[in-house]
Amino acid sequence: MRGPLAPSHVPIAKSRGERFDDLVIDAVDRLKPRWGTQLASVEFAVEEVPPAAELVDGPARLSSDPIPLGRAEPASGDELATVVLYRRPLEARARDRDQLGTLVLDVVVEQVASLLGLTPETIDPGYDDRH
Repeated sequence: MRGPLAPSHVPIAKSRGERFDDLVIDAVDRLKPRWGTQLASVEFAVEEVPPAAELVDGPARLSSDPIPLGRAEPASGDELATVVLYRRPLEARARDRDQLGTLVLDVVVEQVASLLGLTPETIDPGYDDRH
């Protein structure tokens, strides 16, 4: 017998990437009640891993972490501002799905804060409690 093991509408049928996308959507949805107007002009994306250019070590790095978890690109010309999360580095740092959800939320908050020129605590008052 060939075919799917579970119907497509049940959570077990989703791939790891689709479940990760759901976590990103949940994180963005959590910010929308307060920041919906600002987020309307931001596109959110997921990439498997950071590009090689972002893995450069040395004094030019702003973060002490050698592997970035996400990046924010301001709007330019006709293109919307973009927040990109890197799935595999985030999954590697999480012990379980709950911790992954929290980590995804933190990275979304940090990147949105970077785009808007605000602190993460301003974007999500609960950010401070998680750190």
